[in-house]
Amino acid sequence: MSDKVYNVLFVCTHNSARSIMAEGILNSLGRGRFQAFSAGSHPGTSVNPFALKTLTALRIPTDGYRSKDWDEFARPDAPRMDLVITVCDSAKGEMCPIWPGHPATAHWGVADPSEGDAPPEDRLEAFRHTMHLLRRRLVLLVNLPAEDRKSTRLNSS
Repeated sequence: MSDKVYNVLFVCTHNSARSIMAEGILNSLGRGRFQAFSAGSHPGTSVNPFALKTLTALRIPTDGYRSKDWDEFARPDAPRMDLVITVCDSAKGEMCPIWPGHPATAHWGVADPSEGDAPPEDRLEAFRHTMHLLRRRLVLLVNLPAEDRKSTRLNSS
């Protein structure tokens, strides 16, 4: 078994919901074999409270989460990524920075649970649905053989 820790960056437009949840879930599931990060092309001013509530329900710590610009991860002193995954359709077509080390990339189109003005209980249910979808994909990722983590087979829309 390899001691390598795989750095994974989740990218979404605002870095306030889907990418934050993916970061938290992978850090929990990865058990030291993965280090997850998240960022946005146009980061918001804060993390969506429903995203934090959903992570808390999974007993995933939520301290320290903030919306970050993806430029933070394109700097020379940033952690070198092994995999960059976009998790929203609006980020799929955007021109991404050149990531140091040329990591593998994938796109997982996930609907934005924060869109709309539904009552709070309906919005929370949308976040739960998104969390379950991301968790299923991330369980598969952490169980892939190491050689497949560099493959384009990671794409799923």
